[in-house]
Amino acid sequence: MAGGHYRLYPTSRHLQGEPPVTDTAANNWLETLPKTRLMGEFSLWSADLANLEQEIKRVDPHVDIYHADVADGRFAPSFLFFPDQLARIRKLTAKPIHVHLMVEGDIVLSQIRQFAEAGADLISVHPENGPVVQEAIALIRELGLKAGIVLRLETPVETIRPLVANLDFVTLLGTAIGVKGQGLSPAACPRLVEAAAILKDQGRTDIVLAADGGIRENTVPLLREAGAQTVVLGSLAFNDKDLAGRMAWLHGL
Repeated sequence: MAGGHYRLYPTSRHLQGEPPVTDTAANNWLETLPKTRLMGEFSLWSADLANLEQEIKRVDPHVDIYHADVADGRFAPSFLFFPDQLARIRKLTAKPIHVHLMVEGDIVLSQIRQFAEAGADLISVHPENGPVVQEAIALIRELGLKAGIVLRLETPVETIRPLVANLDFVTLLGTAIGVKGQGLSPAACPRLVEAAAILKDQGRTDIVLAADGGIRENTVPLLREAGAQTVVLGSLAFNDKDLAGRMAWLHGL
């Protein structure tokens, strides 16, 4: 279904008498992102998952993008999120949702279809999945979504060069994949600098460059200086009692 989102579920909600929101972000959400400042991509993995509806209501005014990690327990040592969960989240917000697929290559195409149907606006896959990656990116775009790539810490940044023509997002992990609470690798910032240079060399400075992992108060300024346009916020956002103040600080970097 080129040119539009692939959707099967109802587009309206009836939650506690609230007005419905659309089942997708605005069609031009990528173009209207506030790229003149550092953006906050809120990782749903760090929300209170037992009270997710309330969490989304609480943080939604401060969110530029939601980040939903999906892991199969094989490619990454976790089990996260599921399509039906994402469909529920989609009905709670009109903000763009970025689905990060940390799954083995043999299921990546079916996962793309399921999460497109559930309401993703952007789906990122891993080049470590091998030959299926080009097909995966083509499928994401065919379904009317934005396409991204995420690089594991050990994957050479040069891997993105042959892919950038068909990408909208590039995300670099700054820690080992799928494990919370790790410190930022010393290699993370130089890798962002390298990625930014590749995007510039390919004439794709419109691609959003994101940093994920090891996001702390002391590391965010370093990542921003290295070229990150958005950072994937976990506890730094969800656990802050003054979220408005935290985001004002982040936007000012």
